[in-house]
Amino acid sequence: MSSTATLIDALKQELKSAGMTYADLAKKLGMAESSVKRMLAKGEMPLSRLDAICAALKIDFVDLARRVAEARPLLAELTLAQEKAVVADKKLLLTAICVLSQWTLEQITGHYRMTEAETIARLAQLDRLGIIELRPLNRYRLKLAKTFRWRPHGPVMQFFREHALLDYFSGGFDKDAESLMLVHGSISKSLAPSFIERMQRVAQDFAQQHQADQKLPAPHREGYTLLLAMRSWDFEGFEALRR
Repeated sequence: MSSTATLIDALKQELKSAGMTYADLAKKLGMAESSVKRMLAKGEMPLSRLDAICAALKIDFVDLARRVAEARPLLAELTLAQEKAVVADKKLLLTAICVLSQWTLEQITGHYRMTEAETIARLAQLDRLGIIELRPLNRYRLKLAKTFRWRPHGPVMQFFREHALLDYFSGGFDKDAESLMLVHGSISKSLAPSFIERMQRVAQDFAQQHQADQKLPAPHREGYTLLLAMRSWDFEGFEALRR
């Protein structure tokens, strides 16, 4: 759906919420009802007319535009070109990971050796790539769905396989709030998708808790990385022993 069509739909929704008919709107605009219907059907109107409609509905155009932006479908996955752009600059990749965790500009610059100017420049790049919508005062809105994931065989996952996987698993996983479980078994193929769904729910619970706990003071929060995986797999080191 185009932005224009989304805007018209938003206006119609505002009309409905206000309990206002096309005839009521036409009267406030000093137009014929048929002209109002035709205008909204075609989606063609000058900005002055749009301002007049907002005034009639007693809404602010900025709020209307924000609702239109938020109504756009969120990305469940980036394109190959977007991921290539993200991994091409290590600081951009770092900033992308931070915004996925909803970090503020102050949190990023306070935690990493990145200047405010460098970080703002990366936020602007993420805005151009369509990953965030950069707003005044360097705030932003994520344009990624809750089900977002990096492309399984894309540039970002390849980067982590090459540079982060061994580092992650080299940890002891022996602290009170750490755990590494390896479970092997044979189950019905029809049941495997249900385990994947449960894993996805755990990941969503973790992400939602992260959002909820952002209001807590920093000393009461700790950074964790949750890694969930399941695949049909035989250890390569045992390959020579297979019959």
